[in-house]
Amino acid sequence: MTTRRQLLKALAVLPAAGSIPVALRPAPAQAAPSGDGSQAMAWRNWSGLQVAHPRHRAAPKDKDELRTLITKSQGVIRPIGAGHSFTPLMNTDETLVSLDRMQGLLDYDNRTQQATVAGGTRLFNLGRELEEIGQALPNMPDIAEQSLAGALGTATHGTGAELGAMPAYVEELTLMTADGSEISCSRHNNADLFQAARVNLGALGFITAVRLQNKPAYRLEKTLDWRPIEDILAESEQLADRHRNFEFFYIPFSGWGFVDMQDLTEAEPTATETTDQNEGLYTLQRIRDWLSWSPRLREFSMGLYMRTLPTEYSVAPSWETYTHTRAVRWNEMEYHLPREDGLKAFREIRTLIEEQFPEVFFPIEVRYIKQDDIWLSPFFEQDSISIAVHRYYAEDHRPLFEAIEPIFRRYGGRPHWGKLHSLKGDELAALYPHWNDFLEVRQQLDPEGRFLNTYLRELFDLNGA
Repeated sequence: MTTRRQLLKALAVLPAAGSIPVALRPAPAQAAPSGDGSQAMAWRNWSGLQVAHPRHRAAPKDKDELRTLITKSQGVIRPIGAGHSFTPLMNTDETLVSLDRMQGLLDYDNRTQQATVAGGTRLFNLGRELEEIGQALPNMPDIAEQSLAGALGTATHGTGAELGAMPAYVEELTLMTADGSEISCSRHNNADLFQAARVNLGALGFITAVRLQNKPAYRLEKTLDWRPIEDILAESEQLADRHRNFEFFYIPFSGWGFVDMQDLTEAEPTATETTDQNEGLYTLQRIRDWLSWSPRLREFSMGLYMRTLPTEYSVAPSWETYTHTRAVRWNEMEYHLPREDGLKAFREIRTLIEEQFPEVFFPIEVRYIKQDDIWLSPFFEQDSISIAVHRYYAEDHRPLFEAIEPIFRRYGGRPHWGKLHSLKGDELAALYPHWNDFLEVRQQLDPEGRFLNTYLRELFDLNGA
């Protein structure tokens, strides 16, 4: 059986004239600090794309410290989680606040399978703490480092045709607003605020506590299987309906991808060794560099290799199955499309990449998400297929994303709030029936715009306000 190392060794002896890598476009320039004499330490998001130079950085240890910070600070104040958003949601040169010291389980009720959690709690800690009390989130995204408040604020999601995004499982939420007061909301208490706050972009205040509707702790059996992409596309809809969690990845210029299927099980956890996805990405990068001059040889070589990869099975607690640590950085564009149009859009995106962008090597990720009723949720009254396209962080993502975004928009896609997109104002209002309702609630809670940075003012079309 051909191993990854054997494949790379074989490719390395190809004729030197054909192994010249495609030149990498330079990464976008990063803004310098404003010329006010400030020597503020730079803050960067996870990929390094977004850079800010806040004059003040703080990490309050409790709600009293947070209240003092909000009421005593001047200018814009923004909450920061893991920095895993690729848009400038958190950027400010004024006050940047981390809730990393406000984490953990606050209360729980195993009769209702509900738990109240501090907003700053990171997901890798949340999964473990819920398991200790016999509970688990119904679904989770795949990035372990995200904070709960950040994941809710951007409508972060996992995959599952009958499973909603994370905000769909919020029963009650508490915000600390611009005047330092705390307001709790639920479907039956401050209902409009509840509809606005579950996906809020950090524009309403700081999420200090969240009551989540969970379920009894459970295990998942995960099956990862490599298949020709046409076989995956032919079966994707049926697989999504058959399995509790289902997604697939396509490897550009290979003709192959893999399906990830997860189902409930009572089986004992396994210690099965699985593919190292970080190592796999570097392998794809090397193959790209060596074989971009010949797409046919590139597809033949990768297809030959992928035919040798075995089906992987593993059993683990749900939170361990869902989340992963990502060592390879990237920038990302992700749109959520009506389920009936998602695979058509995927085919167009695949064709565009393989005809115009030979330097792309990151997989395309396709997931399924159930509709909800949250005002700024991309899944508002829409069962969706989510398509995510990535570029290596050191390469210029702009030409690829600018070429692909019109396809997403043509099919009525809504962008992930934490992923790169170009939409603003009226364009977003056309996609969200309650856009103006959200803006009205935001204005009532924060009339002076304390939580609005430059990016959010542009997004909400408030520069003239």
